[in-house]
Amino acid sequence: MLNIAVKAARRAGAIINRASQDIGTLTIKSKNFNDFVSEVDVAAERAIIDTLKDAYPSHGFLGEESGSTSHQSDFIWIIDPLDGTTNFLHSFPQYCVSIALQHKGEITQAVIFEPNRNDLYTATKGRGAFLNDKRIRVSKCDKLQEALIGTGFPFRDFKYLDDYLNMFKSMIQKTTGIRRAGSAALDLAYVASGALDGFWEIGLSPWDIAAGGLLIQEAGGIVTDLSGQTGWLESGNILVASPKIHDDMQAIIASHIPATLKN
Repeated sequence: MLNIAVKAARRAGAIINRASQDIGTLTIKSKNFNDFVSEVDVAAERAIIDTLKDAYPSHGFLGEESGSTSHQSDFIWIIDPLDGTTNFLHSFPQYCVSIALQHKGEITQAVIFEPNRNDLYTATKGRGAFLNDKRIRVSKCDKLQEALIGTGFPFRDFKYLDDYLNMFKSMIQKTTGIRRAGSAALDLAYVASGALDGFWEIGLSPWDIAAGGLLIQEAGGIVTDLSGQTGWLESGNILVASPKIHDDMQAIIASHIPATLKN
């Protein structure tokens, strides 16, 4: 199943790379405020679904662009064909393809492909996480003040903007730096490989975090919601880090979580 997912991700990546050569000709639509979709997103998702359907016709799908289908199946593929669409449309080279397989509610396979760098992150539950077939681990950082942390700014729904800014203010004073690159799936892959020591964000979708969550777990990291609980995939509020700094991150964020986000 992982090999088929890799095949699907590379097909989508080829579509994205071709389109990146002439972005000005693309048809772009606005789904919501600050939320864009291009013909590349649609074509890449179609290539992924067609590849997976050929191999597993009875499986279900949850895609960012096509929605959900066939949820009667125990196997659900969770797909983001182009995470970081806004970056892509501005030729900012921070975007990826994200594919995860959920079996009976548990994420068991993960692929994140960064097409402009040809970097492939993969994980199978219980078998470790890999970057270009080389085993990866989360960082060994054990002091929050030495940590480089990723995040994602609110850009569609500003309901929790003040709460988020309070989290940001507290976190930036307790770490060595914060980065916001614009692709949550890729940020999670970077945590899995040790390039970032931790990451948090509010209000993400399953296709943003399903694959990256498994990568981090298989790389030895901790994945929770903002309250330190397990409901991150359902809530879309995620906090990930290397084991020795996760609790310190969570303690900072916990003091700014609004009541409506608490479990």
